[in-house]
Amino acid sequence: MARMASAILLGKFSMRSFHHEASRSMKHENRKQSIGHRWLGNGRRQAAWRTLRGNGNASACHRAAALLWACAPALLGGCVTATVQEVRETSTGILSGESVVVLGRRSHPASAETEFDFIRCVADNMARGENGVSVIGERQFMDATFPWFEPRTAPGDARDLPAILDRPPLSGRLEEMGLKYLVWVQGSTERTDSGGSLSCAVTPAGGGCFGFLSWENDSAYEASIWDVESGKTAGRISSEAIGTSYMPAVVVPIPILARVRSSACAGLANQLKMFINSGS
Repeated sequence: MARMASAILLGKFSMRSFHHEASRSMKHENRKQSIGHRWLGNGRRQAAWRTLRGNGNASACHRAAALLWACAPALLGGCVTATVQEVRETSTGILSGESVVVLGRRSHPASAETEFDFIRCVADNMARGENGVSVIGERQFMDATFPWFEPRTAPGDARDLPAILDRPPLSGRLEEMGLKYLVWVQGSTERTDSGGSLSCAVTPAGGGCFGFLSWENDSAYEASIWDVESGKTAGRISSEAIGTSYMPAVVVPIPILARVRSSACAGLANQLKMFINSGS
């Protein structure tokens, strides 16, 4: 009887220990999951982190996919068609000590303004490389000629420039700056067409995207070159670029971008340098 009682007590103790250990283990797992959820957050990072923690092979695959996603835009590019046209009205030339300024349209509505980034791109490209010219920054020029080229008083069109350039206070400042040509740029880059569809999903096992997108951008700009000394236009240059960008997605979206605005900028800047330096 004593042995039987001891066995029963030992069995009860073992069952209590088993239930206690199981309860502790379950609480520990719940706590780990709770901490994990707070740490991982929502969305793609949560799924990626779970996969990386749970599967070493998946980690390598995700790293390879991330590397492909990062490198593909640099290796691939959409198709771009660019055209540049020039109309010359007078002979041109520039001497040492003379400079050029590139200005964009700064009037309301804002949708009609020329992008600041595009103007900066044209000015930077004109200042460097072969046959580069001295270029005054747009902001520096606006500060030096205040208030004539501020957005509220700036001309809304290239045809309004002669009336402003003939004003004695302004013409005196331009002469002090050594400004030879004022390049007035109008235009914009717009999305003209788009199509396709793309969807993404996140599950406990991972996440990904599937689909195909495409869109077309059109850049159209025209630059009027004004001779500050004579107050007359020396000519006009137009630059247009059309390109289609793509984004295929099989797990990882890969953007294949058409650098439309960059192509229009490079074409316009190179033609402006040739126009100013060629003389005739």
